Amino acid sequence: MANPQLHAHNFLKKSGLGKEDHYFWKQIGKALLCTYALFGVAWWWNETSLLGWMTLKPKPKEEKEMAYLYERRKFPYPGDKEAIDEFIASGGTIGTTIGPKGLIESGENPDNFQKKLQSKKLEQESVKLWLRMRNEVISELQEKGYDVE
Repeated sequence: MANPQLHAHNFLKKSGLGKEDHYFWKQIGKALLCTYALFGVAWWWNETSLLGWMTLKPKPKEEKEMAYLYERRKFPYPGDKEAIDEFIASGGTIGTTIGPKGLIESGENPDNFQKKLQSKKLEQESVKLWLRMRNEVISELQEKGYDVE
């Protein structure tokens, strides 16, 4: 009868788990550890950064400048009755998971923020256009000899 220990060593050797394969599996383990560490750091950076990774729509410049207003909402544990009642009373279920501070108190629609940014940008562009047209008219009048202040 063959030695059962020898039979197990032969089986492990054939399946790639023998003594000569320890270095290979050690290197694989190190590579996996480093890979998971990098993914973990990237995931943590994504959760805490203001860059807004993985967004389908790019953020406008004004929203990036106002990113400090945003906070992550903390949801209560479902079994904690008092915390859930307090959360609902404070209006925590209104809006999205991530929203601007003070959104609940103001009672504004989250879409209004984007509309305000667009109207502000439109107003800035119209002021620029008005000043450019005004300066062109003044320069033309000055070229014709009119005294314009």
